[in-house]
Amino acid sequence: MTPEVSPSRARAALVVLSLAAFAFITTELLPVGLLTVIAPDLDRSRSQVGLLVSGYAVVVVLASVPLARLTRRIPRRQLLGATMVLFAVANVAAALAPTYAVLAGARLVTALAQALFWSVASATVTGPFPAAVRGRVVALFSTGAALASVLGVPLGTWLGQQAGWRTSFAVVAGVGLAIAAAVVALIPSYPPDAGGAARGTTPHARRFTMLLVATALGITGFQTLQTYVTPFLLDVSGFNAAALAPLLFVSGVAGIAGTITVARTLDAHPIASLLAPLGVGTASLLGLYALGALQPATAFLLAGIGIAYAAFGTAVQSRMLQLAPGSTDLASAGVSTAFNVGIGAGSLLGGALLPGPGPQPLALAGGLLTLAALAVLAVDARPGVTQKRGRPDGTGPAERNFPSIRSISV
Repeated sequence: MTPEVSPSRARAALVVLSLAAFAFITTELLPVGLLTVIAPDLDRSRSQVGLLVSGYAVVVVLASVPLARLTRRIPRRQLLGATMVLFAVANVAAALAPTYAVLAGARLVTALAQALFWSVASATVTGPFPAAVRGRVVALFSTGAALASVLGVPLGTWLGQQAGWRTSFAVVAGVGLAIAAAVVALIPSYPPDAGGAARGTTPHARRFTMLLVATALGITGFQTLQTYVTPFLLDVSGFNAAALAPLLFVSGVAGIAGTITVARTLDAHPIASLLAPLGVGTASLLGLYALGALQPATAFLLAGIGIAYAAFGTAVQSRMLQLAPGSTDLASAGVSTAFNVGIGAGSLLGGALLPGPGPQPLALAGGLLTLAALAVLAVDARPGVTQKRGRPDGTGPAERNFPSIRSISV
């Protein structure tokens, strides 16, 4: 049985792990903002520096499930604390890297830490809370990741431009070390299987598989355009270079709004919370294909994509906690793998289309893929389909075993 966790400690742990998500996403994307600074310093091409991001995603895809299996018996306080220490050490190595090879090695270690973090963080952060509010908890946790592209990467880029790219990685390492100390102080220590969210509340293997397929399709669709949104905005919409930063900032802020908005519906309407963002994303992507030459329409639709992408990602994490057919750690590792498969596939598809047809068809291809994801999940919304395990209110056997944490609310 899970030890009793006070509401204040549960909320503090939520904040700390949200900050950890912020740190991981900032580090993952930091080479994009510092590409023009890192490349000449290490005497490498910009495309080689770009591999520090795509290679990172590949490592997460390959490592998430094996690491989740390998560490499934380690108490989460110790595991997450060690993960954040590893994160800090890897970023120190990146800051001190004398060569591109050393920097790439440091990024590989950071990617391994991130693969492990996303495999266990969702269940850890939601475990002390009742099942009825876990969707809202997932949304609050996801806000940290959403803020990374709006605050973390721009601040890291600015700092790197002013004080050198190594300073940015050193600062991130310091943040990681502080988070490690907070994790050790705040995360309860008990066997992973005893956690309140260690098992899905309404486990269903077929539906979980459908969720993974839809996640990979949907993220591929979004990333087909988003990876190459800059040439779309410049060549199709006709914006000048000075407008890019404000447009991307608006998209990032819209993502935060999407995360906050979907938090209101995740617990009461989990399927609709998946379908609605995919519907908005599909309409926005196809709208960009048709109206991308109109600048006001482009700005509006770009915000729609930002809202949809963030809300969909949050809804997937929440739905995983319900449908996980076994350990939620392994289920979360599967979701992380599906996400990163989508990120890599979208980048490859967009890169293949860009030299030939140009940037405009990227929106069409992305919209068709998100539409396919919507069709897959629509099967989950068929009337008359009932769960065979768990109760209709979303509480199941796992939650019934932990009466000591029912008093916690968000």
